[in-house]
Parts: sequence; C-alpha cells; structure tokens
Amino acid sequence: MSDCVTRLLVIRHGETAWNLDARIQGHTDIPLNDHGRWQAERLAQALVDEGIHAVYASDLQRACATATPLALAAGLSLQLDPGLRERHFGRFEGMTQAEVARQWPDEGRRWRERDPAYGPDGGETLQSFYERCVATAARLAQQHVGQTIALVAHGGVLDCFYRAANRLPVHAPRAWKIANASVNRLLHHPQGFSMLGWGDTRHLDDEGLDESSDGVLVRA
Repeated sequence: MSDCVTRLLVIRHGETAWNLDARIQGHTDIPLNDHGRWQAERLAQALVDEGIHAVYASDLQRACATATPLALAAGLSLQLDPGLRERHFGRFEGMTQAEVARQWPDEGRRWRERDPAYGPDGGETLQSFYERCVATAARLAQQHVGQTIALVAHGGVLDCFYRAANRLPVHAPRAWKIANASVNRLLHHPQGFSMLGWGDTRHLDDEGLDESSDGVLVRA
C-alpha cells in the first residue's frame, strides 16, 4: 500500500429488533438481537487476517457489540468515536416511515426526498450529518496513513461514505444496498475517498440462512 493511503473496512452493525421492524433507530441505543450477535462473530472470523491496525466504532451499543469480537480477534483495543453515530432523527426515532408519513406528511416528504437542509425536530439536517460522518472518517484515516483500519458504524453513516467515495450529492436517491454486518472497502488518500468494493456479505453465508430478494439475509 502507498505510504500516503489508508485502507478502510467500513462495516454496518449487526441486526437489531428495530431493523426487523423497520423502525428508525438514530441515536436510540438499541442492542443487537441474537442474529446480530451471530453476525458479529462471523465478521470477526472473516477479517482476522486482514492486517487491521485499529478498530473504531460508534459509541452506540449495536455498533460496539458488532466491533468487539473483531477487535478481540485482531488483538486490539476497541476505540469509540461518537462521530460515527447514526444520524439523529429527533422525534422520528422509534417510528416507521409509514407512521412518520401519517403524523407529519410534509416533513416525511422532505425526509424521503433527501432535502439536505431538512432535519426532524430535535435531529440533524442531512447536510450536517453528511459533513460530520465524512470529517470523522477522514480524521481517523489521517491518523493511520499507510495502514488498514476498521470503522463499525450505521447504515446512514455508510451511505455518506459511499457518496463521498463516488462523488455523489447527498440529495441523490440511494441505489445501493447497505446490509447488516456487510464489509465495504474504501481508500483514503490526499484527494479524498475512493471505493474498492461494496456490500461483501460472503462471511454470512450459511446453510441455515437464505437470501431474500432485497439482499438482506434472513433465517430460512
């Protein structure tokens, strides 16, 4: 690897009960479910030989619990960074998209349309969230130039990383998947981020699992 490049493994946390219910988690501190804990163990096994120099995670427990087996397998201390937290969704947290649309139709529309200046009451705007996530990843990458680091975060955070690596605006519709416990590979260099690979879930393949049509692994 070039001395001026940092290799990043960016990982979404494992499954939670609210993921299954399609509820907005945001900063609400929801734990992994049993399947999410299984995913975290499989993730650690898959990445143990990647030569990781540091493991960072959001300080929300679903990310911490996903990152802990990986840090242990790599013989590293887990480092928590609140800059890797999911977007704060304010009063939307705990609700489904359908519930938001019924209760606050205009706000729900602005959210669905990815208005960069919109933020739910008590939450973050999309633009400020994007800037926070990308700045955090760049700061951590700059501390490990020439090395490989793992960042364990959330779906919205990884969406920001994908956009930064592919030079896509925050308001563009999402056309890529961000699966629980997926491994996504980026580089950080003086010009910014670039993408090596996205959406690797091969470590979750098992005869006791099946793959649904939307790419999310579910119990058979």
